[in-house]
Amino acid sequence: MTRYDEAKAIYAKLGIDTDAAIAKLKSIPVSIHCWQGDDVIGFDHDGPLTGGIQTTGNYPGKARTPDELMADMDKAMSLCPGAKKVNVHACYAIFEDGFVDRDKLEPKHFKKWVEFAKARGMGLDFNPTFFSHPKVKDGLTLSSPDEETRKFWIEHGKACVRISEYFAKETGIPCVMNIWTGDGYKDIPADRMGPRVRYKESIEEILSEPFDKNLVKPCVESKVFGIGVESFTAGSAEFSLTFAATHDGCLPLMDNGHYHPTEVVSDKVPALLTFFPEIALHITRGVRWDSDHVLLFDDETREIAKEIVRCDALDRVYMALDYFDASINRIAAWAVGIRSWQKSLLLALCTPNERLRELQDTNQLTELMVTMEECKTLPFGDVWQKYCEVCGVAGDASWFEEVKAYEKEVLSARK
Repeated sequence: MTRYDEAKAIYAKLGIDTDAAIAKLKSIPVSIHCWQGDDVIGFDHDGPLTGGIQTTGNYPGKARTPDELMADMDKAMSLCPGAKKVNVHACYAIFEDGFVDRDKLEPKHFKKWVEFAKARGMGLDFNPTFFSHPKVKDGLTLSSPDEETRKFWIEHGKACVRISEYFAKETGIPCVMNIWTGDGYKDIPADRMGPRVRYKESIEEILSEPFDKNLVKPCVESKVFGIGVESFTAGSAEFSLTFAATHDGCLPLMDNGHYHPTEVVSDKVPALLTFFPEIALHITRGVRWDSDHVLLFDDETREIAKEIVRCDALDRVYMALDYFDASINRIAAWAVGIRSWQKSLLLALCTPNERLRELQDTNQLTELMVTMEECKTLPFGDVWQKYCEVCGVAGDASWFEEVKAYEKEVLSARK
């Protein structure tokens, strides 16, 4: 009998079919963010990262071209189990026949991303890029009091709707299109409502662009504050949640780094699923604030996964990773984060959720606590090893040897 067989028998006593958990997880796509590979720079500008966002570190080997970025993504994804999508920002447009500004972007500027995804049987998600651009005026885009500025960014958003539908039609998989801006003020504003009214009207105008709601899943993402906008953000949690709730076909997107450090998205997931048919997540690891550290197999990551599974919502929650670390090997950063989220989902699928719910509903709270504590030392590692084996990747840290070899052979040549 193998270690997995023994673990399987132990889980079976709790009513858990680990084979079924493994099979289920294999089919659940997680969207992998392209911007970890080049520190969120993209291909449409050479300047620094601006607009309430920044990356720290200068580890060698950053991707400089589309081919390098896609190769790096391939390497990272080859080290990780599970189904995947690719998440692209608009600044990663690829210009083969002349540059155009963001308000004039077309599907053709993302043709290579579509080819990349289709060749690997993956879908694509998309994000308008409302930062790192000279037409971010006084730190504002969609909420700007300047009509010309707002018009430029509205046209950018509309272009992204068209591109998102192109992604979905080409891949046959719905495209999640997420709207987030860093619009806000460093110090206390005199008018909080005016920017939010303009922001609301701008997003409404973007979403007036015709699209098939079965193909394009527009989202609004909130944030409590950002670099240089510490006192006020137009897209607060209340604003974004209310916008999604009052606009048909628009989803709320929660980034678990975009709240006060004492708030947890794991508690918000079931609250939103009570009202919304679908929601979206950007999964990250904030350290004290929205710092986008590499995702780990930590408490809150596990709790978010548990709530998705407990709510039977694996087909109702669009899951995407969102972090970027320029201080360590970028391939390893991708792999650690992807594998950590896969571990969290598998652990959730291997939790006796029905039994725990029954104990809660019958007020057997002492036994509930005892059982939940007992679950923490179940032989989950052996189930993880089996899942990785089924997916054809290493279950232990031996995958890092491939990263070191890739760094020596490929990344070290980049200057």
